[in-house]
Amino acid sequence: MIQVNMHDAKTHLSELVEQAVAGEPFVIAKAGKPQVVVYAYQALQHPQRRMGFMPDLQIPEDFDTVMSDEIAEMFNGVLL
Repeated sequence: MIQVNMHDAKTHLSELVEQAVAGEPFVIAKAGKPQVVVYAYQALQHPQRRMGFMPDLQIPEDFDTVMSDEIAEMFNGVLL
């Protein structure tokens, strides 16, 4: 991984970004001290995962309306 100083990074940014996209990340340093690492955006994407603890759970078709009468009665005091 190459390290470039801030001034050179500003001067050659488009070339450095092309290198990062090609799979060669780089470090930008200030006064010789590393500040940031630049990677291609695609290299940081994670595969999509289903949230929750029950990945095989099937949601019923009437999920949005289950117990809607009881809920309405609790909030309004009357059935709709």
